[in-house]
Formats: sequence, C-alpha cells, structure tokens
Amino acid sequence: MKSCGSIEEVRANIDRLDRQIVALLCERHLYVNKAAAFKKDADAVKAPQRVEQLIAKIRTTAAEHGGDPDIMEQIYRGIVSAFIEHELRLHREMTNEKGTQSVPD
Repeated sequence: MKSCGSIEEVRANIDRLDRQIVALLCERHLYVNKAAAFKKDADAVKAPQRVEQLIAKIRTTAAEHGGDPDIMEQIYRGIVSAFIEHELRLHREMTNEKGTQSVPD
C-alpha cells in the first residue's frame, strides 16, 4: 500500500484500484459467458455448492491478505449473484436457440 499525504492521493489510489478491479471483473464476465455453454440446466448454473466453495476460498484469501472476510463475502455474494442471473439469461437464450423449451425460473 502506498503512503498518502492527502485525501486526494487516497482517492486517486482508490480510483486506480477500481479501474483494475473493473478490468478483472470484465475478464471474469468473459469466462462466465463461456461457462454457460457447458451447463445443462438452470440448476447447474446456480450451483449452490460451487458458490459456497468459492465463498470459502474468498474468505480464506481475504484473511491471508489482512482483509475482513465478512466484507469480502458480502461483496462476492453480490458479484456471484449478478453473474448467475446473467448466466441464467445466456443459458435460456442458448437453450431456446437449440430448439428446446426452457423453463423460466
């Protein structure tokens, strides 16, 4: 972490980190798009066991980096929820394109 002598420096560093975070989330989004093609149904998209495994890893990683596991869990649950909703839409579209009927959630 960089030393900051003013609130402007703090904000500039937060902005820098936000740009990096958004770039990484955009990359994650691309992989989520690819994952939808491998999943056979909405249950596979939702994958609650996978979500809990991910959250456990996030909590451990947060602690290893001196972060608050509870805050990281809250953030990641929001991220994962948004990506699951997106992936469900993609999966429905792909299922409909293949000529099969999908069941809305």
